[in-house]
Amino acid sequence: MTTSYDRLYIEFVYYFNVARDYFECHEVMEELWLEEGRHPLYQGLLQVAVGLYHYRNGNTSGSIKLFTAALNKLDNYPEDALGIDLGRLRDDSRLYLNKLAHAEEEPFAFYDLDILILDAELEALVEELRLHPPEPHEED
Repeated sequence: MTTSYDRLYIEFVYYFNVARDYFECHEVMEELWLEEGRHPLYQGLLQVAVGLYHYRNGNTSGSIKLFTAALNKLDNYPEDALGIDLGRLRDDSRLYLNKLAHAEEEPFAFYDLDILILDAELEALVEELRLHPPEPHEED
């Protein structure tokens, strides 16, 4: 079975897993989200990335808001969606959110999350971007 993935979605996974550039994740996923009629699954993925971006930049409350909003959207989808292990990303995001909620009493260092890719085609497309990175999108 061949699934065709949107170029912007492939870039999102690349920026999330490889480049760890959560700002670019936001840029490409927002573009895809708008193109696809504001699909909540795309918005939830975008919000996980922005939650990480906020925490990396010291904005714990912003990160809590984004992870909460992301989980509210992502909980409506199956364990595997869009070629990724969405269940694992939700579990990892819940753990992050729990740590964020207690960060004042128990500070923790920022750490990246990974999107586990389940589909070999998506894996190959992301690997192609790793070998030939895309140009970052222009800031508006």
